[in-house]
Amino acid sequence: MTSMGPTAEAFPSPEEHAPPGARRSASVRRIASEIAIDGALEEPAWRDGVKIGELVQRLPNSGAKASERTEVTLLYDQNNLYIGVECFDSQPERVIGTLMARDATLSSDDRVEIILDTFGDQSNAFYFATNPAGALVDGLVFANGQTNNDWDAIWIVKTRRTELGWTAEFAIPFRSLSFPAGKEVWGFNLSRTIQRKFEEVRWTGSGFQTPFFQVSEAGQITGLAALEQGVGLDVRPFVAQRWIHDAASGHDVLRGKTGFDLFYNVTPSLRLSATANTDFGETEVDARQINLTRFSIFFPEKRSFFLQDAGVFNFATTGVSPPGGIPEPGAEIFPFFSRRIGLIGGAEVPIDYGVKLTGKVGRTEIGVLNVRTRDGEGVGDKDLAVARVRQNFWEQSYVGAIVTGGNPALPLSSSTIGGDMRLATSDFLGTSRNMVVNAYALKSMNEGVDDKNASYGFAAAYPNDRFAGQVIWREIQENFDPALGFVQRRNVRMLRVGGSFNPRPKNQAMGVQQMFHDVFYTRFTRLDNGLVETWNVYATLFDWHFQSGDSLHSLFDINPSYERLFEPFEISPGVVLPPGEYRFMPLRIFFSSAQKRRLQGSFGISFGSFWSGRAESVQTTLSYKMPPKFTISLTSNQTFARLPQGNFVARILGSQINYAVSPFLSFSNLIQFDNRSGNLGLQSRVRWTLDPGNDLFFIFGQGWVQEISDRGYDFRQQDSRLATKLQYTFRF
Repeated sequence: MTSMGPTAEAFPSPEEHAPPGARRSASVRRIASEIAIDGALEEPAWRDGVKIGELVQRLPNSGAKASERTEVTLLYDQNNLYIGVECFDSQPERVIGTLMARDATLSSDDRVEIILDTFGDQSNAFYFATNPAGALVDGLVFANGQTNNDWDAIWIVKTRRTELGWTAEFAIPFRSLSFPAGKEVWGFNLSRTIQRKFEEVRWTGSGFQTPFFQVSEAGQITGLAALEQGVGLDVRPFVAQRWIHDAASGHDVLRGKTGFDLFYNVTPSLRLSATANTDFGETEVDARQINLTRFSIFFPEKRSFFLQDAGVFNFATTGVSPPGGIPEPGAEIFPFFSRRIGLIGGAEVPIDYGVKLTGKVGRTEIGVLNVRTRDGEGVGDKDLAVARVRQNFWEQSYVGAIVTGGNPALPLSSSTIGGDMRLATSDFLGTSRNMVVNAYALKSMNEGVDDKNASYGFAAAYPNDRFAGQVIWREIQENFDPALGFVQRRNVRMLRVGGSFNPRPKNQAMGVQQMFHDVFYTRFTRLDNGLVETWNVYATLFDWHFQSGDSLHSLFDINPSYERLFEPFEISPGVVLPPGEYRFMPLRIFFSSAQKRRLQGSFGISFGSFWSGRAESVQTTLSYKMPPKFTISLTSNQTFARLPQGNFVARILGSQINYAVSPFLSFSNLIQFDNRSGNLGLQSRVRWTLDPGNDLFFIFGQGWVQEISDRGYDFRQQDSRLATKLQYTFRF
């Protein structure tokens, strides 16, 4: 048995040299000279700048000295914050940079990640990242760990490979950020990942139990004096055009559209956003899902106007997530879900205008949104509104309230009111461990409904590295229906209790980085009759993550389940399960290979008893990369069920083909088929960033419907669509 390597005691973190309670700090130097963003770090300001200090391992050996040196320099001038990172590498030819498209998923690559807590509230932050190929990735962090990776800011980064490794040069305009006027100290953290070694090093927060997005563990940067945002006004007019070919009639329709988006910093920390004659033609299509449950399925928001600053509308019902691999409990609640605006039954409803005010006043976060929709589905013009406020206290806690008004689908009055609370700490009982407690209460008020229209509950979580646990209790009454929200399940009381034991072996004889063991119990009880409707246990007995990056996520995970049907349930067209009690227990095996490899894949299968019979579900993914420009992936998700009431197959097939000419010009193609709808769909999307903030989009969509004929299965062509959009940002 060989030693795992240096320990935290052998290489103490620089944080350990600080006085108790102190945060690691670095100074940002103001410069008057010009910086050319080219990834070279050759200007005198970079050479003469003071480095922020050594980074420390978090993985694989928490607190150990980094195996490769990283030098970070911070500069700023009147307009921008500059971050220069020199990533030294003893084997520069083995540096991994496989993707360069905007907002690429960098988990397979070497990378540098940055968070900026501009308010110093240890809860919210801006996120920026890149890899050796120069990909621009950004997002928002809120609630001390939750993220919105669809947020896009105007900024620039350039990278360059060298004989010593690689470098990254960031320029982040102050106009793209919100921050309190006169505040010279920001929260800051930086992480570097060396993917082939499965090594992560950080400036602060190197403990195993500290996710990078845990803003409370960031250090601080000082000296940011006299920052300016100009007038603080961004005006983004756009011109859009759509061509639709009607396959049935052969007719072509061509429509043009103009509009604009506006962003104004009322104060450095309070932003007004507006949109007029809104167009979402550039939005990516949803990933296909086949629903084999009795309850609603969730599709995430992808439209840019609603994604900007979306974190402020986040509510305590989304505050506790299960560990990876454990299914969600199936009782999601969102008092405000923006996809209810501008979409009814999947059909687009025109938006005349929208106005949003988001930001902070002192330690108070506010979000106000009002959208005017046109009569698109026979329900008339609508004004839909939401207001959210959170009062932060202590380091990571808040108390908040939310109010929504309007019903997008019915000509009835509707509103929802509620309050929530979060108590959180990363120093639970003085042990440097995390603890979170959430509580909420909501009431929907819809015309004609007077009772049983509330939901309330609480959750407590202990989300740490070696031991983790959570308990969630929630009541959702049968008439609770937030018209601008999302409710997955009603007329139930839910209890979920679960825990995890995740040791890290002290030797590397088997090359195992961490072992995960989870047991989660979930129960739903009907409110109207007090009977148990659902219970299940999910137990992960064998989940090993190897230092190579490969993972054996499950080896015979067991999932004993109980369902009571009070009415017939059509699980698949023509296959109807009668009322009664059902007990079944599927088993699961799942493996994935390391993402750093050019050819990477995953395979999962669940099998065993299923409702009144048996079923096998098979999930596969295979991807191949030709770094850093080309990636192709194939996915399938298939369920083969054999029940006394009938047999069925639920099948989803997909392929993603992406090609990036540069970080500013990318082509993506998504092909999807599901046998429930019999629809084969293609979306081809081109995004050309002429300059940060100025984009040209081309989106082509084509569908085919599967039909049975004398020759077997044929595909009949449906409508064809082509959308173009040019948006240009003027900054004042």
